[in-house]
Amino acid sequence: MVDRVYKGAIPEFRIRLEAIRKDFASIPSRTDWNRLRVEPLLQHVRSLEEVLRSKRHAVQVSRLTRGVSMFHSDLVYLRLNVKELERAFEREKRAYGRRR
Repeated sequence: MVDRVYKGAIPEFRIRLEAIRKDFASIPSRTDWNRLRVEPLLQHVRSLEEVLRSKRHAVQVSRLTRGVSMFHSDLVYLRLNVKELERAFEREKRAYGRRR
């Protein structure tokens, strides 16, 4: 169960992070959020996707189900970071609107 949720959520996080990267690129900001947080998170998500697609992962799925807390911690970490980046973008967008 967790493995299926995990496999579905990781690509969704990549898509959301790519959208956030475009959003931040569309406005000037005093903080380079793309370089600071978005790119490192995208690299992490891509590496997780690579592991999930690998043949080695398929062989070891039964062993990985013992690490449910690790799956859960990845999802919580990514969910929180994406949510906070979306909030940061909204703040930056409002600030940009006031500076114009």
